[in-house]
Amino acid sequence: MTPLTLPPGISKDTFAAYVAAARGVVGNDNVEVITGPDQFTKDDYMDPAKEHDMYPVLDKDYFVSSAVVAPRNVAEVQALMRISNEFKVPVWPFSIGRNIGYGGPAPRVPGSVGIDMGRHMNRVLEVNEADAYCLLEPGVTFQSLYDHLVSKGLEDKLWIDVPDLGGGSVIGNTIERGVGYSPYGDHFMMHCGMEIVLPNGELVRTGMGALPEPGATGAPDQQSPNRCWQLFNYGFGPYHDGIFSQSNYGIVTKMGMWLMPNPGGYQAYSITFEREDDLPAIVETIRQLRITMVIQNAATIRSLLMDAAVLGDKESFCPGVTRPLNDDELDGIQTKLGLGRWIFYGALYGPEPIRNALWGAIHGSFSQIPGAKFHLHEDGKPTPGVLDIRAKTMRGIPTYDELKWVDWVPNGAHFFFSPIAEVRGEAATRQFQITKRRLVEAGFDVIVDFIIGMREMHHIVCVVYDRTKPEERARALAVVRTLIDECAANGWGEYRTHLALMDQIASTYSFNDHALMKLSESIKDTLDPNGILAPGKNGVWPATYDKEKWRLQAGSQVTRQSIPKHPGPSPRL
Repeated sequence: MTPLTLPPGISKDTFAAYVAAARGVVGNDNVEVITGPDQFTKDDYMDPAKEHDMYPVLDKDYFVSSAVVAPRNVAEVQALMRISNEFKVPVWPFSIGRNIGYGGPAPRVPGSVGIDMGRHMNRVLEVNEADAYCLLEPGVTFQSLYDHLVSKGLEDKLWIDVPDLGGGSVIGNTIERGVGYSPYGDHFMMHCGMEIVLPNGELVRTGMGALPEPGATGAPDQQSPNRCWQLFNYGFGPYHDGIFSQSNYGIVTKMGMWLMPNPGGYQAYSITFEREDDLPAIVETIRQLRITMVIQNAATIRSLLMDAAVLGDKESFCPGVTRPLNDDELDGIQTKLGLGRWIFYGALYGPEPIRNALWGAIHGSFSQIPGAKFHLHEDGKPTPGVLDIRAKTMRGIPTYDELKWVDWVPNGAHFFFSPIAEVRGEAATRQFQITKRRLVEAGFDVIVDFIIGMREMHHIVCVVYDRTKPEERARALAVVRTLIDECAANGWGEYRTHLALMDQIASTYSFNDHALMKLSESIKDTLDPNGILAPGKNGVWPATYDKEKWRLQAGSQVTRQSIPKHPGPSPRL
């Protein structure tokens, strides 16, 4: 059976032999060959595609797998890597396929074989109540981890940190350095211990996991882990975990995550601000409170339309309007919903005296901004905006309600642009002004939020477009390409991106003649000399590919016909 897109440099016969070998490892039911666009039927977050990007900005059949293989255990992952090296077939591992806005499960190199790590490898291997951690496989979602805690009666004792949507893989989100909204919001910071299959099929445990547990027997992947694996990140010697985040150096098969012990009390709140020009004062106030931990969680400043889009679509607010909304229309939505141009969502954690003291400091600081309005979440009491939803999210209860803002336009899809900046009012204002100008010029509404971490600010720009219209997809891609260059010129780089933009963003991290990329390429070529694991991920191309032919930049011809026919050696400087 011939796929729609063969892996680069692989003949039909070689591909058929590879598929036969893969079926010999994982079974016939766990290998699907992708033969045509008729298989690209799924576009629902709740039932995600496994072979293509459900929210494409290029043609739907460009970033597409030749086949999808679902291993059932670590030994099968190891065997698949050995087979892939034997046949020189590139593979693209993913956990669930819900990395929407960034490419989903689709591979960077068209025709790669997707490795579905979540279909079978979806167990919560351990929850340790005393030490507040869990050990997971890639298919464990935030929702399934929460459900597991509920089933054990632990949901009130141990809290998880969740992103906006609960259906993503905990491991997948963590190794992509995703964020949530509780005090444990930096997910990679809260991981502890990895098990990794290297490109050659070798199995590694990092940190304390490298020390055998006394008496452990059996195959390496089945040996009981060291009892301190999820307690101390670093172990002895070089710390390797970081190179397996956002990289193509290995496949994570197990990961430990710290859970948050019940803090003894919780109160969600929101603060609304009347004017768009309030942004710098909001950010400066948050910086002072966040860096001193008065604001305890990774809190968020949301634009009016981000909340409005959860509560209704554009047609319901402004019938017949297809252009970007103007100030008068935004004022009307603001009045109708009882919101501000900016809405800040946060939470208080701890016993009541501590919460009261924190709230006093927060209320007093934000009261200096004229027109600020304060709202405490109480069950059963109507609150403006999406405070009911955010109250669950900041408490670690997964939800799916935020999916609704993608339906702001018909056939809605979204494309993320995510620069990092210093937590400064002036930086937020400049970023927002640049973003707003470019989005409106390109015909898109301004839907953004700012997520404040420990010392930095994630600016999440949501380009919402009609995925059925090629012209809108092209405009979405073009405007983000422009924003990448403008923000880089101001010293702001993205922390995460879509497949189509990986090369462009990697090229902006160019200090000392791209010394960081040269280091990344050296590690890649050492660990993966055949270049078979996720080639091109985040701009890291193996030497077996001529990256000048494979890189996607502004103006690149991007159709199935433009896919390079054969990988070729890339000169290393």
